[in-house]
Amino acid sequence: MKATATRYLNRELSWLEYNQRFLDEACDNGIPLLERLHSLALTSLHLDEFFMVRVGALKLLVDHRCEAPDIAGLTPGKQLEAILERTRAMCADQYACFEELEQALAGAGIQRVRPGTLSERQVRMVQQVFETEIASVLSPLAVDAQGHFPPLPNQTVIVGIRLKNATGQRVVIIPFGPATHRFLTLYSEGGYAYLLLEDAIALFVGRLFPDEELLECVPFRLTRHADAPVRRDLAGDLLQQLPELSDEALARDCVRLEIDQRASAELRDFILAASPAPTPCVFAVPGPLDLAAFGQLHRLAGFEKLKYDTWPPQPSPSVDLTASMFDTLSNKDVLLHHPYDSFDPIIRLLEEAAEDPDVVAIKQILYGTDHDSPLVEALIRAAEHDKYVTAIIELKSRFRDAHKMAWAKTLEQASVQVIYGVQGLRTHAKLCVVVRREPDGLRRYVHFGTGDYSETTARLYSDVSLLTCDEELGADATDFFNSVTSHAYAQRFRKIDAAPAGLRPKLIEMIQMERQWKKQGQKAQIIAKLNALGDREIIDALYEAAQEGVDIQLIVCGLCCLRPGVPGLSENIRVVSVVDRFREHSRVFYFSHGGDERVFISSADWMPRNLDRRVELLVPVEDPAAKRRLIATLHAYLRDNVKAAMLCRDGTTRRVRASAKKDRFRSQEVLYQRAVAAVKSAEQSRRTVFEPHQAPEPNG
Repeated sequence: MKATATRYLNRELSWLEYNQRFLDEACDNGIPLLERLHSLALTSLHLDEFFMVRVGALKLLVDHRCEAPDIAGLTPGKQLEAILERTRAMCADQYACFEELEQALAGAGIQRVRPGTLSERQVRMVQQVFETEIASVLSPLAVDAQGHFPPLPNQTVIVGIRLKNATGQRVVIIPFGPATHRFLTLYSEGGYAYLLLEDAIALFVGRLFPDEELLECVPFRLTRHADAPVRRDLAGDLLQQLPELSDEALARDCVRLEIDQRASAELRDFILAASPAPTPCVFAVPGPLDLAAFGQLHRLAGFEKLKYDTWPPQPSPSVDLTASMFDTLSNKDVLLHHPYDSFDPIIRLLEEAAEDPDVVAIKQILYGTDHDSPLVEALIRAAEHDKYVTAIIELKSRFRDAHKMAWAKTLEQASVQVIYGVQGLRTHAKLCVVVRREPDGLRRYVHFGTGDYSETTARLYSDVSLLTCDEELGADATDFFNSVTSHAYAQRFRKIDAAPAGLRPKLIEMIQMERQWKKQGQKAQIIAKLNALGDREIIDALYEAAQEGVDIQLIVCGLCCLRPGVPGLSENIRVVSVVDRFREHSRVFYFSHGGDERVFISSADWMPRNLDRRVELLVPVEDPAAKRRLIATLHAYLRDNVKAAMLCRDGTTRRVRASAKKDRFRSQEVLYQRAVAAVKSAEQSRRTVFEPHQAPEPNG
């Protein structure tokens, strides 16, 4: 038995290596400039959440002197120390990349103008904006050196101003509001020119304090703890060691202070002293704060040459646009791989169900959806047409509660039966059931998915949808839905498995069966694609299978606590990650099963939070064509030698590179080309089918 510290990788450091892969994309000269900027913005956005949730939780453990090590053998203090070392290096690399990108973007016509380089015309323009808009909207707040800051917004740029008058020095702060525009568009003779709001304030803020000397004007930014629901879900593994802490106290607690490196030590110390929180992690930033905001520039019109070529979702060749979805699904299952395949069939199913007089009920789980979702509108129309509509709405889904509460109330007003999740658990399963009365009785049409019910997400994330009217899957879907709504959860199903009761045991059973097949001299292989792998029981089961000789190929987009390539432990396990233009989000699992191949899709990653604290689904894919497509898709990811990175035993990753240009295999590009080719093939097939004209009607 290997020592604990050699068996597992630290979760937090593994996640940082995942974020590094986005930074690698931002630094890749072979990628269009605005796509690189978008990747850089994502690294900043990811770090914001990481500090809010994971670093915040670790700081609490350190503050409360909790010394219990993680599975990699690191105490909270050692983890925090290693995280700060890694994130400081990442921050330096972020800003080095940003500087390079700014120069390249300026050459391509997108230029950030510094205050000292403004033309006279631009100065007049900024002055007018300052006097008519900025000064009218933003409110300077005086800060008493003996007191504390007023409550300041989380992760918002704040301008700190130090002034000198006849009685001494004082500090004033100006927080940016949520509706404040960060970028001021400037007159430009060509391209796009902009000035940062903090630079505009620095130019003219002295006019607000005419009798005082402006000593400095620099931005800073605070990161606070995530709110309670997010904290319990995403950091529950850490905080279970602590007593429940008041949300009010945590709301004040500052985890990170980012401040312009030009700030004086006096101003920085003042900010730290005025905060009621323990000393946060302080980052002196060599450039604009909140690089995530620069992702907005990706939406600029007129710079399409600086972006990827469009890859519009393709209409699924399995779906006949001239037939109803009910007729289509009565004849075959439909597998969709988003964003290569359009999300439209799911929308069509709900919209047809809303209008179809034979549909009697719709059951829908909504974890996340769009603000103006056609699916929500379809549910409302269905209820208005006297169908029995039930919606399980998970309000606690990652910082997006406000708008969901709004359309949840709209659903209630339309007589939809709305259920707000399950107490103590987060409902993360992706499921829709349409019950239709047909000549042979009631029939259930079901959608299982790995991603949210969102057209927007379905264009950006890689996810899988299975549409079926399989009788047993339909019965399981109904039983599962009803068990959640009635809080009678623990039960056995015919084909599916569900968390928190049965999903981990099923996965471990399948892993152990591959081990037995190998012992019997049969083919034994596991391929799993998921976002994160951190469950100790599953990792140990994979280790045992690998030691027996089972070939294990893992495609893990995000963090991975399994340590591959350790002799005698995991030399038969390979872990790769693909980071490309689409976010890999699907969970697909393959087991060779002695030649009787088994394929599953799931809403759940192999993480304790998914398997213990969430309502999740594991669904078998049995249709032969759907199975073949999913297996081919998994192998495409494993062949990637352009956008893939391989996990090394020390927790770092190295890019997988093709030996020659002709051997390049970019999985997402290949998958899109396959989707386009499938549509063309279907169109060609339709053109070669001869349909005779009907005989003309006789005259008279």
